[in-house]
Amino acid sequence: MSTTTKDAPVLTPRPSGGVVQSVKDSLVVAKRNLIRMARIPEMVIFGLIQPIMFVVLFTYVFGGSISIGGSTDPQLYKEFLMAGIFAQTVTFATAGAGAGIADDMHKGLIDRFRSLPMARGAVLTGRTLADLVQTSLTLVVLAGVALLVGWRTHENLGKVICGFLLLLLLGYAFSWIGALIGLSVRTPEAATSGGLIWLFPLTFISNAFVPVNNMPTFLQHVAEWNPFSATVAGARELFGNTMPGVPESVTGAWPMEHPVLASVLWSILIIVVFRTLAVRKYRSATA
Repeated sequence: MSTTTKDAPVLTPRPSGGVVQSVKDSLVVAKRNLIRMARIPEMVIFGLIQPIMFVVLFTYVFGGSISIGGSTDPQLYKEFLMAGIFAQTVTFATAGAGAGIADDMHKGLIDRFRSLPMARGAVLTGRTLADLVQTSLTLVVLAGVALLVGWRTHENLGKVICGFLLLLLLGYAFSWIGALIGLSVRTPEAATSGGLIWLFPLTFISNAFVPVNNMPTFLQHVAEWNPFSATVAGARELFGNTMPGVPESVTGAWPMEHPVLASVLWSILIIVVFRTLAVRKYRSATA
């Protein structure tokens, strides 16, 4: 007489649907990065020092030297300047995003994450979301400093909040560029350098710190089609900081005529393109 034994079925949890699983995994990774930031507060503190220095230096060193609408009134320059400083702050966070991902690559954490049953792209999405939270905190502190040095808005609270959301959308878009850079280099130091070297011409060939009409003609075209300029102009419009006698557009470029819409479209385009490239690079990257 023989008996047949059957192995008991092994019950394994079924993964949630694609979108649900991706959201859950992204939030888990974001939480991991936020906890890491909380345990290393100097990351946040040092991230605040540079933008505060820019506010103070540009306000008090250049405030009475740059002509805005034919006037060198420091108060006019403060209101002209702050949207540019805010935009520079959110985009410079790109270097930190790239360095963080490069550090995870260097330590082998990315390979460990890829060995887990996680949604593709969740590691990068979680990282960029955590960086967005840090950038938001930095922007809140920076806005407080700007108010202390004399910056004022002239629109209702709803429009002012929309102005800051516009800035954060650009910062989130640029964090995906940082993610791609972080996955493409070998060390965090290289990611930091690679994340900053292209940002300087992008932010300075723009309407952030000086009116575009003071630039040479060929640079005016570059500045007016710069996605950074569109966000700065859009934020100025929503803050009520547009200057009489200082046109945002000299050449009639469409982004400067419709800066809020142009900024949103630029940011969405950057997210779509660089998220796709970063996730593709993530699949093949090795420590």
